[in-house]
Amino acid sequence: MAFTGNFMCTSFKLELLTGTHAFTTTVVRALTTADTFKVALYTSSATLDATTTAYAATNEVASGGGYTTGGNSLTSPTTTSSGTTAYVDFADSSWTSATFTARGALIYNSTQSNKSVVVLDFGSDKSVSSGTFTIVFPTNDATNAIIRLA
Repeated sequence: MAFTGNFMCTSFKLELLTGTHAFTTTVVRALTTADTFKVALYTSSATLDATTTAYAATNEVASGGGYTTGGNSLTSPTTTSSGTTAYVDFADSSWTSATFTARGALIYNSTQSNKSVVVLDFGSDKSVSSGTFTIVFPTNDATNAIIRLA
């Protein structure tokens, strides 16, 4: 098994300090739109961890069976804070009419050279057969949100 847990990628942490990622429209970078973040699914053969720096198709779930290489665009990014913690959330992401098995996922910024953000380890292989495969993101709060900076 190549997945060993959930990680905020180290390169992402550094890139936050340089203003690389824009979850929402920002005046600092004079953007009229936010960056596009995607989630790609991977098999148990993938090697993804905190050192992952960019999306790659190696050991990604194959196109077909309701999945397209590169994954889904994430929608509705919501950034907020509570107390001393800032956090971001996305709408849940689904693949319909799906037949495949995934072991984990990578959230990445497709606008910024496919830079990695977060590795998600599902804990075991998750399969779907002629159904809907959904990633349900945790509650958007300072304790549970998918991306938290405390």
